[in-house]
Amino acid sequence: KIKRDSIAYKLYQKNDISERHRHRWEVNPNYVNILEENGLRISGVNPEKDLVEIIELPNHPFFIASQFHPEFKSRPESPAPLFIGFVRASLKRMRNR
Repeated sequence: KIKRDSIAYKLYQKNDISERHRHRWEVNPNYVNILEENGLRISGVNPEKDLVEIIELPNHPFFIASQFHPEFKSRPESPAPLFIGFVRASLKRMRNR
């Protein structure tokens, strides 16, 4: 599930997404509150397993990280939304220099 008022939602334009994983890593649930209290935003979770999937820094131009691998489903004619967002944010920063 993606939170509506997030960078991830702006990129994917929906609450529910399906992405591929290839690891056994996860954010330690004991630290989620501490991370959020210090400015990190949990913007996407796996509701079935209650795992953090996407994090963001709200006051940064483009700080977003995912537990899944967007490159696994990305194709030249249909790039992953995270990659599109990264390129757009990079171009915007370059133009504003």
